[in-house]
Amino acid sequence: MIPFIVGCALFMQMLDATVVATALPAMALALDTSVVRMNVAITSYLLAVAVFVPVSGWAADRFGAKRVFMAAILLFTASSIACAASQNIGQLVAARVLQGVAGAMMVPVGRVILLRKVPKTELLKAMAFLSLPALLGPMIGPPLGGFLVTFASWHWIFLINIPVGILGIILIQHYIKDDYPSEPRRLDWPGFLLSGICLATLVSGLEAIGHRSLAPGQLLALLGTGLVCGVLYVWHARRAPYPIIDLSLLRTPTFAISTLGGNLCRFAIGAAPFLLAILLQVGFGLSPFSAGMITFTGAIGSMAMKLVATPIIQRFGFKRVLIVNALLAGAFVALCGLFRSDTPIWVMAAILIAGGFFRSLQFTAVNTLTYADLDAEAMSRASSFAATAQQLGISLGVACAAVTLNLSMAWRGDVKLALIDIIWGFVVTGLITAASALSFMKLAPNAGNHLHANVKA
Repeated sequence: MIPFIVGCALFMQMLDATVVATALPAMALALDTSVVRMNVAITSYLLAVAVFVPVSGWAADRFGAKRVFMAAILLFTASSIACAASQNIGQLVAARVLQGVAGAMMVPVGRVILLRKVPKTELLKAMAFLSLPALLGPMIGPPLGGFLVTFASWHWIFLINIPVGILGIILIQHYIKDDYPSEPRRLDWPGFLLSGICLATLVSGLEAIGHRSLAPGQLLALLGTGLVCGVLYVWHARRAPYPIIDLSLLRTPTFAISTLGGNLCRFAIGAAPFLLAILLQVGFGLSPFSAGMITFTGAIGSMAMKLVATPIIQRFGFKRVLIVNALLAGAFVALCGLFRSDTPIWVMAAILIAGGFFRSLQFTAVNTLTYADLDAEAMSRASSFAATAQQLGISLGVACAAVTLNLSMAWRGDVKLALIDIIWGFVVTGLITAASALSFMKLAPNAGNHLHANVKA
């Protein structure tokens, strides 16, 4: 039940990160503001997650993982109600920030519980199950958001979190045993401030690049601040006894390689739904609900993968699967650029199903290998580190896709989006995903073999 419980929390967070985009026009009308300004409803959530994820590991150790996990789900559910009750853009942003703080604690701490409770011999199966909601959330988000906005109201995109949150709290109370805080350690406040400023400014800068919402001087100042704080944090982390983001974990080869390669793969999680929404709605003129239903077919591939992921990795080993599968996943992202308005739906569905299959297999393997060589004491620090990196990877994917579209338009000397711009977006995203194979090539041939008695090199 532990992977299922953590999966519910992960699904709730991933769904909430994507379902809002479809409802922005309706929300802007109801809150008497512009659609462009409503983008802050997404950005505020991403910023809060990026800033507070590093605290999750410390909180789990300091107060106990079960207690923090329950508190995070409760806060996420309560802040969802606050979002639905918002009467203006200021109230909505405040509620979304609280959601981001809860989401930053909820998923990494839930993963800590899973890593501590599940034996390493069962870790591959547990991660195969856990990667499903991470992929289903972004896929279900667009059609669900379109359906709720079309047939109900935008408030329901937040209210649907209430039953999931209540179910999660009940299951935690019943199935997860109490744990006790480890030896207390002080929160790394200088590291928290440096990492928070670094992540917030970089995420804001990347968002601004995609939307061209800042002047060049302001953008450079924002990104420069982020880079300087990042360098200062690296200097600080080498001297602090308990750094909030423990860079010493990168000395473990499987963790370092999986973090880098996995994040390149995660570009597709952020970029693909964004590009598909533009292609199907703007390019082909489909409604948000129709476009979301086509995008959702990728979930079929993700679910089918769960039946064969473990046997495939057992048969070929982590290294070979990650290298070959990175190339296949990248190729199927790029193939989406070949979609045209007269392309049969079954052809689009087939490509999306295959792409969902290979991406799901990739994340099952990489998420398992990330923690393969770490001991139980390092799990909370590794979980918060990995969650921070994953958040940046997804944000980078969206920003990279937006920048590619803008560069393509500038190259053509036009200000209006054309099909060729979207094609370049898919091609660049596919190439970045495929490039992760270069990172996985550095793995040892027997990497991760000890996770299952039957795994072959």
